[in-house]
Amino acid sequence: MEDYQLLIDLHKEAKRQGPGGEAETKKAVELAMLDPSTPLKIADIGCGTGASAIQLARLLNAEITAVDFLPDFLEVLETHAKHMGVSEKITTLACSMDDLPFANEEYDVIWSEGAIYNIGFEKGINLWRRFLKPDGMLVVSEITWTTGSRPSEIETYWNTEYPEINTASSKISLLEKSGYSPVAYFVLPEHCWLENYYRPIQDRVEDFLNRNDNREEARGIVEWEAREIELYEKYKAHYSYGVYVARKLGNQTTVDPK
Repeated sequence: MEDYQLLIDLHKEAKRQGPGGEAETKKAVELAMLDPSTPLKIADIGCGTGASAIQLARLLNAEITAVDFLPDFLEVLETHAKHMGVSEKITTLACSMDDLPFANEEYDVIWSEGAIYNIGFEKGINLWRRFLKPDGMLVVSEITWTTGSRPSEIETYWNTEYPEINTASSKISLLEKSGYSPVAYFVLPEHCWLENYYRPIQDRVEDFLNRNDNREEARGIVEWEAREIELYEKYKAHYSYGVYVARKLGNQTTVDPK
């Protein structure tokens, strides 16, 4: 539990809790063909401190439910949303992403950047499908192999950290089997990892360690983050986050999530 609180402490003041970028969120909006003038209901699941939710509120005529199970993150989101003048468009909900209190076919769009891994891609797309209206759009980012083979060091690391990591073709096949029609796919560029996510972590490390008295547990978290950054810089040609855009199909049987 202490390590968990330390992770929150390291990340809660960050703009992003995973790789991404404003231009990439806008690109996903455009690929999903979301009309800025059409009123939409959007659930942003695993929203963190609100980078994507706030961007969606600025780009679209949307009523957004921003979901995260960490109230600390949602408090930061609410402050940022107020500062950006979009707080009236965003309602926060502290809730687990696998126990959502939504009605069937409630949302036009389900959005999730860098968060679906918490319950797994296959489970997430199947659990969330029923909350989408017919022809509703699913937009999720998911860590993805970008080459057909890769060095054993990085393959072993990510297969241990997230066994569902796979190629885009495998993820798209899962979408098709789960009652979606794939619409678009693109890979997050390097700056989404380095400039937008990893470098800010490195910039916060000294203050984080000082706040936590340089305790062994805090140093362990910093070392774990440093190892992930080191591996990305070494093997970034082989993986990234893929952004998947898909439309819910009507009257189609879905597979049960594993």
